[in-house]
Amino acid sequence: MRLATTTRILRADEQAVEEAASLLGEGRLVAFPTETVYGIGADARNAEAVARLYAAKGRPAFNPLIAHVPDLAAAEQLGRFTPEATRLAQTFWPGPLTLALPKTFDCPVAELATAGLESIALRVPRHAVARAILENFGSPVVAPSANRSGHVSPTSAEHVLADLGGRIDLIIDGGPTSIGIESTIVALLGEPTLLRPGGVPREEIEAVLGQKLADVQSKEGSNAPLAPGQLPSHYAPRTPLRLEVNQVGEGEALLAFGERLPQGADRAVKICNLSARGDLIEAAANLFSYLRALDAVGASAIAVMRLPRGGLGEAINDRLTRAARGS
Repeated sequence: MRLATTTRILRADEQAVEEAASLLGEGRLVAFPTETVYGIGADARNAEAVARLYAAKGRPAFNPLIAHVPDLAAAEQLGRFTPEATRLAQTFWPGPLTLALPKTFDCPVAELATAGLESIALRVPRHAVARAILENFGSPVVAPSANRSGHVSPTSAEHVLADLGGRIDLIIDGGPTSIGIESTIVALLGEPTLLRPGGVPREEIEAVLGQKLADVQSKEGSNAPLAPGQLPSHYAPRTPLRLEVNQVGEGEALLAFGERLPQGADRAVKICNLSARGDLIEAAANLFSYLRALDAVGASAIAVMRLPRGGLGEAINDRLTRAARGS
């Protein structure tokens, strides 16, 4: 399958949006910013385009994709909404929440994009550039993170080019992303279940639902995820990670959090502090770009300080745990 050999970068403007929509209509691959991370977009209805996207990312074909649409009305053409799903959509869309729902009977999204499941993952992004592309294109767009599968997610156009240059057709540069961590995924296929923590904290979703979210339980011996981002090893840099460190070893880099640094920080090859003031929102926004920066210095390992687990801390710790398994 032929992939792009030249990748263009265009600054986000009206002409770039029109070009992106035109290429998507031709079955080509376009990366664009969302409020979470940059996504690599393909026409969700076009199985060949979706296959090209899998090939560009090196992504396992059993890992389903999120279909992005401009509004709730468009989402209702693809997924069957329960009252709970509608409440969540009305509260958090547009924004960093993905809902996994039963597919409509005439859902036009390619089977390859949903990995053969009877459910579909849907999101209405908040980013102005993403919304403009979706509205201009007029059909659902699958858009997983614009990086090689398993690598650190991209929060800038430069990150996308480093991973996918020569493998996709166009990158729309809308500057750095604001949230910097992927969307929260909630399944409403029975009991409301948190499939992936992300940009909307669990507690806010539970407040809207009026009940606790169940945690997904992987089937023993099965590697097939129900939604993106559930593979045990994911978001991984090349350099090994050590989590919740109290001391930095010789030759290690340090991913810090807060004012107080661990013993041995003065000998770290490089230090990136996710948030010196201990702000989890700032930490989430910096996570992937700082992992990339530390991965580039040739350290023996990346020592990671302990982060709180409440609020966005749950999503940050989830990404770090998956990255540590894959590094």
